[in-house]
Amino acid sequence: MSITGLVLRAAAPAPQIEQFERFLFIGPHPDDIEIGAGATAAKLAAAGKQVTFLICLDGRYGLENAPEGTTPEELIDIRKNEARASAKMLGVTDVRFLGLCDGGFYDPEDLLPGIAQTIGETGAQLIFAPDPDVFSECHIDHRRVGEAARRIAYFAPYGAIMGRYGAAKAPADAIAFYMTARTNRYVKTPGLLQRQLDAIFKCHRSQFPEGSADAKNIALYLRLRSADFGLRNFCGAAEGFRVLGRTQMHCLPEAGR
Repeated sequence: MSITGLVLRAAAPAPQIEQFERFLFIGPHPDDIEIGAGATAAKLAAAGKQVTFLICLDGRYGLENAPEGTTPEELIDIRKNEARASAKMLGVTDVRFLGLCDGGFYDPEDLLPGIAQTIGETGAQLIFAPDPDVFSECHIDHRRVGEAARRIAYFAPYGAIMGRYGAAKAPADAIAFYMTARTNRYVKTPGLLQRQLDAIFKCHRSQFPEGSADAKNIALYLRLRSADFGLRNFCGAAEGFRVLGRTQMHCLPEAGR
């Protein structure tokens, strides 16, 4: 790391996630929040924090593991119900849906008003979203949602700009990217991995039927990830994120390393 990067890290460190009170978790599809940050959401909710889930896309094309004969329109309602049940298992009752079409069949600009309005309505201080800069990510929905989230996160405190989206301004003190390859902040989550796994595999049955290869692979990955991050933080389990505070969001390229 350059001298500039070291000075920046010392002078303006990334915010600590658990210092905030109001959190908005933004997911591309039902189940993404749980996979990317489910244990953290459960911990924050249990601590009495304000936690909201916003699911941007309707998941209609996740048909591969759905019961035979399920139509895309039927799957929309199935996945909404699964998302609500999963969030409840994590202790989250405020679950919202933008309802845009899964599979990239929407204008990316259509994500912006709904995200902005939800940020304004919740007064979110920290926003979770998938990292749009992961080179291996091939799913356009993940990249688009992450990009839209960071775009609005930066503008959230600017009342005139938010007004153009029909939204109120909000602090948006930081954004935390999940499903990232560049972690700089961790949340210790001992005892919460099983709740995260239950929320995914007991609730999102249309995507992860019991005993399916997808369920086994995701479960193994989450166990290994939790243990890895836990070792880095001298605890049994943890989740990792790339966190940018307002200082790091603009004109400081070293913050992205």
